Amino acid sequence: MKIAFYGSSLLSAYWNGAATYYRGMLKALAARGYDITFFEPDVYDRQANRDIDPPEWCQVVVYDGTVEALEQVATQAADFDIVVKASGVGFQDDLLLTRVMAAARPGALRVFWDVDAPATLAEMRAAPDHPLRRMLPDLDLVLTYGGGDPVVAAYRGLGARECVPVYNALDPETHFPVDPDPRFACDLAFLGNRLPDRDSRVAEFFLKPAGLAPDQSFLIGGSGWGDVPMPGNIRKLGHVGTGDHNALNCTPRMVLNVARDSMAANGFSPATRVFEAAGAGACLITDQWEGIELFLKPGEEVLVARDGQDVADLLAGTSPDRAARIGRAALARVLADHTYANRAEQADALFRAHAGRMEAAE
Repeated sequence: MKIAFYGSSLLSAYWNGAATYYRGMLKALAARGYDITFFEPDVYDRQANRDIDPPEWCQVVVYDGTVEALEQVATQAADFDIVVKASGVGFQDDLLLTRVMAAARPGALRVFWDVDAPATLAEMRAAPDHPLRRMLPDLDLVLTYGGGDPVVAAYRGLGARECVPVYNALDPETHFPVDPDPRFACDLAFLGNRLPDRDSRVAEFFLKPAGLAPDQSFLIGGSGWGDVPMPGNIRKLGHVGTGDHNALNCTPRMVLNVARDSMAANGFSPATRVFEAAGAGACLITDQWEGIELFLKPGEEVLVARDGQDVADLLAGTSPDRAARIGRAALARVLADHTYANRAEQADALFRAHAGRMEAAE
């Protein structure tokens, strides 16, 4: 089957946290025989900051960030068996959704794939005339990369026919243990772009522990942190390319995950960073959110912190040997249960079930 996927960017992770998820999912679906074309707009300097070349497993169409170009690529949806519009494309999202779903041929599977479901749901609740909310009853399927039962219930309550979480995972060919890199030597590293709904949690779970542990060394990577005042034991890296992620996860004694406000409040929303770090064998500290035990076992495969004081205590109380044991256990768990091959098997079953229903209706 042929998939048209309209998303933010497959080629660039620059200001694009969904890139790892797109790459892992679509690569694994291609391995199952899907013919995929990814459509992405040239916006936010992403094309100037590409970190991969167009892959052999997916055709990529880059279009200008103009309404005229959007209209042109939207018409191409008519040539595909499955038409996917992702959330957060970054240019005229509502118009793109309307145009690609209108262009989809009769019988094609029409999918909205939400990579930030708590935020999307909040927008729709606040706007009864939201274009996605109006269109939900006519879409065949909503997929989300997290959220669990709360997100499923919310989407169904707003009119979705079917909503299924397809969680983040690991691509073991992309994220894996490597030798330590002295550039990233520290006690605790955090990687994430600065976003309004992440600021307060980063202050609590990263900046506060740095202030409480002046004898420990800290690294922060990601765009947007340059002008944020921080304790002197924090080193700022700026944007970290995908090619350096494994070293950044393998080198520090411990690595921190901090959820965005909406995802922490909703729960059941592990970030891609969780699986990237585990796939590299890192000892991960995550802020506490409901559902973590579905993915990694607290205390054995991941360390969980309720606040910044907990982070400081875990840093002080976790020896390098214990950190290494936790990292090895996390790696074993994600390789067994949380790869994109697992997730693609799930998505493939959903797609084929729809195809079977359409054949039966003919």
